[in-house]
Amino acid sequence: MKPEVVFGLENAAWPALLVNVGGTVLLANTAAKVTFGAALSGNLAQLTEIWSAENKGTVTDFLTLWLESQPAVTTLKFRTVTDAAATFTTAICQFSDQEKRWIVLQLLSGVTTMLPMAEHDTVVKQKLDCMLQLARTMSLDFNNALTGVLAHTSLLLGKAEPGHPWRLSLMEVEKSAARAAEITSELAQFSRHEKEVRRTPAGNLNAVVSRCVDTFRASHGVRFAWNLALERFLFEARFDEAKLQQAITKILENAVESFGMNGAGAVTVQTRNVELTQATQDRNVRLAAGTYICVEISDSGSGIELEIMPRIFEPFFTTKRPPHRGLGLALAYGIVTNHGGGVAISSEPGKGTSARIYLPAEKSRVLETPASDNSLFGQGTILVVDDENLMLTMAETILSDFGYKVLPASNGQAALNILAQAGGQVDLVITDLVMPGMGGRELIEQIRQRTVDLPILCMSGYVMPEDKQSISGYLRKPFTSTQLLQKVKAMMPPNSGG
Repeated sequence: MKPEVVFGLENAAWPALLVNVGGTVLLANTAAKVTFGAALSGNLAQLTEIWSAENKGTVTDFLTLWLESQPAVTTLKFRTVTDAAATFTTAICQFSDQEKRWIVLQLLSGVTTMLPMAEHDTVVKQKLDCMLQLARTMSLDFNNALTGVLAHTSLLLGKAEPGHPWRLSLMEVEKSAARAAEITSELAQFSRHEKEVRRTPAGNLNAVVSRCVDTFRASHGVRFAWNLALERFLFEARFDEAKLQQAITKILENAVESFGMNGAGAVTVQTRNVELTQATQDRNVRLAAGTYICVEISDSGSGIELEIMPRIFEPFFTTKRPPHRGLGLALAYGIVTNHGGGVAISSEPGKGTSARIYLPAEKSRVLETPASDNSLFGQGTILVVDDENLMLTMAETILSDFGYKVLPASNGQAALNILAQAGGQVDLVITDLVMPGMGGRELIEQIRQRTVDLPILCMSGYVMPEDKQSISGYLRKPFTSTQLLQKVKAMMPPNSGG
């Protein structure tokens, strides 16, 4: 009996089959019937009718194994209408009701033999263009939404005292939004026709370390003494913030777990600059001559046995009980080495462990996050242009809270009208680059025809400004309230608001 479901793939250009767990073909789309012919013409055809003997095992064997592991994509061979075995990259998924389960097989390659080459290329291009456009649109919408979440969350974190009961939850929201932003960035990269080779931006490693320590301090209460010593003028390093936060978190987890379930002790975290005039060996790490920043995490816990030390970075090696899988240090090691750095670990049983993360750096100093929100206050008039109301609301809330007067505009023409009415009273323009009607680039051109001195800050989660001479700054979405305020403070003319 066929399921009463909407297949949804009847008109797909590639073969698609709906089968039950026993291998009976319940539904086949037109492309499948053309590809496999009479073998699927029966009322309840069997997958065995088109199954190639070159596959490993029988249909039943394959479906049984798939239900256990459920890989999303695999390679299978089927006998086509010509009785020749063709290889198909097969996407597989399942769905069910309260009593039954069905499996959908989409055969995504091998179709080229069934269509003229020119027609096939056109179909592939149309499908790719649609997919790219969908990914592009989704990444833009998600970036706007995530910018609002990150900016408002960081604003509240800045106002919450260290012991505030909501602080830990707000930090978790911020971390989740940052992870979502990382995924959205990858989606945006995929959707570009020309892949951008983008240099990793300089980040504030002190801020990442502080955020990680705050999380552990809040979750473990007064059980441990936390000592935080950050280099005030830390060298500049380029790194993926989300990944480095993950690596530091894994090492902190090991430090906390070294005290056992009920133990107590001290954890010391410090950052420092390292300048080497010659190659240097730190335990397992060989450092070439050069400039580095170092994050050192030390604990007074149980330490590591000497015979175990050579295996600490091995994946799946652990002396801990389940659910530990032995991936923590291996993951941290992989992340740091992918950044061109290294992880050195020294330990003595019963006296604790020290882990040192080294990252290549430049002698220039990265802009520190201000110790107080007072340094982010300013004055002046800012014109904010974005077609998303949530972006305008976010910018107006944050900027006005820190002393600025905000003029919102929902499109380029409205921005030009405000500029014409305000005369020389606007000190800074913040504009999105992607907007319907008059986009950000056209708006910038119009502004530059009227004045060459007005600072312009571009923001976008997808595109980079092409003419960097016409703008004064760029802010990639999503961003935090601190990042926005720092950028605005740096770009505002000295006599603004006066």
